[in-house]
Amino acid sequence: MRRRLAVALALLLALAAAPPPAAGRESAPVASPRATATLVAETEAIAPGEPFRLGLRLRLAPGWHTYWKNAGDAGAPPEIALALPTGAAAGPIEWPAPQRIPYGPLVNFGYQGEVLLPLRVTPPAGLAPGASLPVEAEATWLVCEHVCIPESGRFRLDLPVAAAARPDPALAALFAAAEAARPRPAPWAARVETGSGRAARLLLDGHGLSPATVREAFFFPEAPGALDHAAPQRLAVREGGLALALTRAESADAPPGTLSGVLAITDGGGRRAAFALAAPVAAAPAAPPPALALWQALGLALLGGLLLNLMPCVFPVLAMKTLGLARLAGAARGAVRREALGYALGVVAAFAALGGVLLALRAAGAAAGWGFQFTAPAFVAAMAWLMLAVGLNLAGVFALGHGGTAVAAAAGTAGEVAARHRGTLLGSAATGVLAVLLATPCTAPFMAAAVGAALAMAPTATLAVFLALGLGLAAPSVVLAAAPALARALPRPGPWMERLRQGLAFPMFGAAAWLVWVLAQQAGPDGVLAALAGGVLVGFAAWALGAAQRAGGTRGRRLGAGLALAAALGAAALLPGLGTAPAASAAAQPAEGDGAEPWSETRLAALRAEGRPVFVNVTAAWCISCQVNERVALRAAAVRAAFAAGRVACLKADWTRGDPAVGALLRAHGREGVPLYLLYPAGGGAPEALPQLLTEGIVLRALAAAGIAGPEAPVAEAAARRR
Repeated sequence: MRRRLAVALALLLALAAAPPPAAGRESAPVASPRATATLVAETEAIAPGEPFRLGLRLRLAPGWHTYWKNAGDAGAPPEIALALPTGAAAGPIEWPAPQRIPYGPLVNFGYQGEVLLPLRVTPPAGLAPGASLPVEAEATWLVCEHVCIPESGRFRLDLPVAAAARPDPALAALFAAAEAARPRPAPWAARVETGSGRAARLLLDGHGLSPATVREAFFFPEAPGALDHAAPQRLAVREGGLALALTRAESADAPPGTLSGVLAITDGGGRRAAFALAAPVAAAPAAPPPALALWQALGLALLGGLLLNLMPCVFPVLAMKTLGLARLAGAARGAVRREALGYALGVVAAFAALGGVLLALRAAGAAAGWGFQFTAPAFVAAMAWLMLAVGLNLAGVFALGHGGTAVAAAAGTAGEVAARHRGTLLGSAATGVLAVLLATPCTAPFMAAAVGAALAMAPTATLAVFLALGLGLAAPSVVLAAAPALARALPRPGPWMERLRQGLAFPMFGAAAWLVWVLAQQAGPDGVLAALAGGVLVGFAAWALGAAQRAGGTRGRRLGAGLALAAALGAAALLPGLGTAPAASAAAQPAEGDGAEPWSETRLAALRAEGRPVFVNVTAAWCISCQVNERVALRAAAVRAAFAAGRVACLKADWTRGDPAVGALLRAHGREGVPLYLLYPAGGGAPEALPQLLTEGIVLRALAAAGIAGPEAPVAEAAARRR
């Protein structure tokens, strides 16, 4: 009996001295005051040939940390070496996203608290159920607080083999957390631009990026020595993209072709997500040209405004002005001065108001540039109806100034005021306002530099430049006001004036048709339907107003005026729906045989990385100069042959609806409006900005100067023939 009690006591003592069994498939621990390490498996039993995950589990004491695969400014990553039976294979460590761990002037990348470093193992396919798979591992890791201490350990697991794998519920949450912390592929287009010195920027474009979804961001480079880890990474977020400032390491010789790493993003709710990306690296676009001095900007603005009189956008209003000048033949000098000065005052006042609106929008954070109002479909439709109404007025359908007070009160647009107060200072000024509204789709030579420089100046200087633009556009009228005798050279008034007035209605109808075409590019078939329906209502309003003016009784005049007002209000009610119409711009789509692609910064960077020359056409459907340049120069057979021979990639950037990315491209090259043409040479380098009015010869000479030619199209010779 005593002998049995002694044996039982010995067994109890042995059990008490033995280490406690591991929870689930976890090895015996290797412990120190700084860290406890174990080898864990996600399955209770493995299946033959079916991959499973093992992991080095590190539980760190408070204040201590270990390292990611790029340790940062100091440290070393953990290493795991597995000893597996013949036929088994192991993959690399599947690193969780790291944390940024600053220490004095240094910044390290690693982990605190608890971390699992998993890797995937594939067992032999010939294992028999009921057997076991022995796994031995030797690991090293570095733990640091105020001092750094290397640690190591040996581990062993014997994993049972079954016909089907069985997950280990005790460790499922641990492996699920490791999977959640692992970076997933970034869903956005990414690129890196290098600037002067050691400056660089990580740029992302795509859906889901906005100030509401990105509060913080930090990029962890995969390769040591690529970036300055301690340098601040300033974040700028916009709708659909972000920019993160990076600093290249002092020891880095040349930028790599691709920068790989992990981008950690914290959203507005404090949730952190990590994304793996590999971004191509290219030099940033050339910096904008040096800012103009104020006197230079004023001179260019005056000259640009003068040349704006020759642009096709202003032609419909010049037609109205021609009719007004024809009436002045033989008139007194006072009448001539009143007409000319009124027009000039309207032009200058409209430019001052336009400059003020642009400054206000810029102060509010909007990216508004020259012609910005034509990016709004509702404005384009309203201008089309205004042109139609002015044309119907010139054709004699109605005559403002003879209707009732209700109609006079409704005549609030510049064109209606001009017609209603024909021959007065107010009417002439309203014609000048209308000229400015229609002139903004065009950018005359010298204007682009002036407007771009103006919007970078102080508000008073900006307004001065816009006033100079107005003076340039109004210069012919100012000359006429200074020398009224010039009006005597015009033909004398007579019956021909009525025919001229009616004939000048057709430029107005043409302008209305062009604006509806612009609307088709902005808002698609639904927008055209709304514009045509509104045009019918405007036409009915004009007919009803004309009938009211010809009616003999008061009741008929009131009925006609009421119908006209109701139809005009019905047309106005269609405008809000145009603002929500889906974009359907074709300006950036390749025309038949054009071969152009839609522009994006990502596509441009990829083409430049290939070493190809690139031609970027920044355009808009409402820009008449852009459309003329495309038909006269860019679609010419010789130019297309030269593009093909030189393997020039053509990209179109569409600003028809005011795309912010295109607006940023314009401002990056010192422009505030379209058109803009950029020719990037092969092999890299700053682009050349071509003139805003193109000819076939200008484009061919630019290609020849950039050394872009091919055996099928000798560009230099073709350009010489067109000199």
